[in-house]
Amino acid sequence: MRVLIVVATAVEAEGLRDLPADVVVSGVGPVAAALVTASALGRQRYDLAVSAGIGGAYPGSGLEPGDLAVSSRIVQADLGAWDGSAFLGLDALGLSVLPGEAHAGVFEVWDGAEALAARLGAAYGPTLTLGTVTGSRGGAQAWAARHPGALTEGMEGAGVAHAALLAGLPALEVRGVSNPVGPRDRAAWRIPEALAAARRGLEALLLG
Repeated sequence: MRVLIVVATAVEAEGLRDLPADVVVSGVGPVAAALVTASALGRQRYDLAVSAGIGGAYPGSGLEPGDLAVSSRIVQADLGAWDGSAFLGLDALGLSVLPGEAHAGVFEVWDGAEALAARLGAAYGPTLTLGTVTGSRGGAQAWAARHPGALTEGMEGAGVAHAALLAGLPALEVRGVSNPVGPRDRAAWRIPEALAAARRGLEALLLG
C-alpha cells in the first residue's frame, strides 16, 4: 500500500522521514492541507492519504496527553452558519462541499481504521477539523456536544480528506494528543509525547 502522509509543520514531519511513505508538509489549516494533498495526489498514485500530527483532546473523550486517536470519520466541524446562538451545519442549510451532490463535510475513512485502532489500543472515533483552535472550556464542551464521541481537534484533517475524496481514494486521520481542548496552557502541552504517539500509529499502519 502506497501511503501519503500530510502534516502541518516541519516539526511533525521530522520524526517520520524514515517511514516507508511519502511525507509532505502542508502548512496550517484545512485549505493549505487540501491544496498540498491535491498537488501530491496529482503527481503520484497513492492508495491512502493520512492526515497526521498532534491535536487536542475533547472533554469526555477519555484521552490524555500522549494518547493516540484514530478517526472513524473526519468532520469539517465549523463549516456552516450561526443563527443567533445556534450553529447550523451545511446539511441544515441545504448546502454541500461538493458541486453535484449532497455532502456536509463529514468524510468517511479508510476501511481498515477500526482494526488499526484495536491493534494499537488507540481511541477510535470522530476527529474534528476547525479553522480556529478552540480556546475556552465552554467552546470545547459545545463542540463535543454537537459531535458525540468526538476525540480530537485539529486543523488539517478535513482538507486532506476532501482532496482524497476528489481523487477517489480513502483518507485517515491519526493524532497524538498534546493537550486538552480548551483554555490555552502552553506549559501543560506534551508535544514530544504527542509526536511519539502519532509515530506509533503510523508505524503500525505502515509496518504492521
